[in-house]
Amino acid sequence: AQLDRFLMHVTIDYPVIEAEREILHLVRNEAQNKIPAPPKIINQSNLFEARQEILAMHMAPEVEEYIIQLIMATRKPELYGDDLVKWLEYGASPRGTISLDRCARAHSWIQGRDFVSPDDVQEVMFDVLRHRILLSFEAEASGVTPDKVLETIRERVPTA
Repeated sequence: AQLDRFLMHVTIDYPVIEAEREILHLVRNEAQNKIPAPPKIINQSNLFEARQEILAMHMAPEVEEYIIQLIMATRKPELYGDDLVKWLEYGASPRGTISLDRCARAHSWIQGRDFVSPDDVQEVMFDVLRHRILLSFEAEASGVTPDKVLETIRERVPTA
């Protein structure tokens, strides 16, 4: 329940060697020199306008149903396979549904579109749901990860 309050759980790999070197140089430069404050890129009213655009974005009923079915697959795994029944202890809460909807909308908006597609949902579903499902002891003991469970769900739930 505690983790469910976070919108996303994004996994980030370690930086490559060149990026690590650049990080080191940037930090050293900041420590040696006074760095001016960055300019404001967006003001509060622009941010609120963007939020309204995202929330008002068109989502076909089929895409909305796809979101709901992905969530339902975490709660009623017996409809999608015996392996999922063995792997899932608890499914995503209604916060997962809300977060998947909002993040899919935001992803579409960032891509410059004015509608949400199943691809937008699939693009964000792992980051939105991986911390919202609870795996069984059997799944953990077998090395099954939340991403493996979500990949299986994505493969089995038909898209809109």
